[in-house]
Amino acid sequence: MSSLATTLNLLSHPISDKQYIAGCKRQLDQSGALVLRDFLTAEALQSIKQEGDANSHRAFYASNSHNVYLSQPDSSLPADHARNRQVVSSKGCITDEEIPADSPLRALYNAGLFKQFLCGVLGEQQLYPYADSLSSINLHYAHNGQELGWHFDNSSFAITLLIQKPQDGGVFEYVSNLRDADRGEMNFAGVQQVLEGERTPEKLVIAPGDLVLFRGRNALHRVTPTEGDTTRMLVVLAYNARPDIALSETARMTFYGRL
Repeated sequence: MSSLATTLNLLSHPISDKQYIAGCKRQLDQSGALVLRDFLTAEALQSIKQEGDANSHRAFYASNSHNVYLSQPDSSLPADHARNRQVVSSKGCITDEEIPADSPLRALYNAGLFKQFLCGVLGEQQLYPYADSLSSINLHYAHNGQELGWHFDNSSFAITLLIQKPQDGGVFEYVSNLRDADRGEMNFAGVQQVLEGERTPEKLVIAPGDLVLFRGRNALHRVTPTEGDTTRMLVVLAYNARPDIALSETARMTFYGRL
């Protein structure tokens, strides 16, 4: 608890309180997105930002073209079909093994109380780190012009912390319940409307120090291009509902440039 007290605002976010957990779960279940304002203490936020600045030279940068379903193209459909339309994602990333051992991020990620809170909000029995040495904690950098293209997540939930906001751009946009992946309903027509700008997405207003829980498996979402000289810095805290799961070698080479 003592290390958590210096990392997160326990007065504003009493993560061991059953009523607080239930309220967070209710909001996430209703809207698919939960933003916990000023989750990090000012000291922890500043420490993580300094770590990000100090280790930015280690980041692996990649620009990838993909469709919104993060799947291989379907040659039986036209290139401009929603199933095949290509978007671009570009960013830099430092991996779990590059996060300092004394980082507030590691203290938060490993804290049993924090994982119990996440289980309560997400409806999971238990959460486990990735079995590989790269994927559990990632710090992403988006410089001017870099973005995260429209896509659906393969996982059922995502947990992020915004560390530094850019001068402009870098806006998280989403359209809830656009498909039903479990039933195989891909809603090509609805996706096409979003890609063509014919449907206005919702926006999440996120400030540095905010924790975001998001269900992106059926919600189409993106982060608009960063604008200006201030780098957008975002931490992804990645867990699994089962032990001994590693990110595939193909995914690790794509995202991190190494195994």
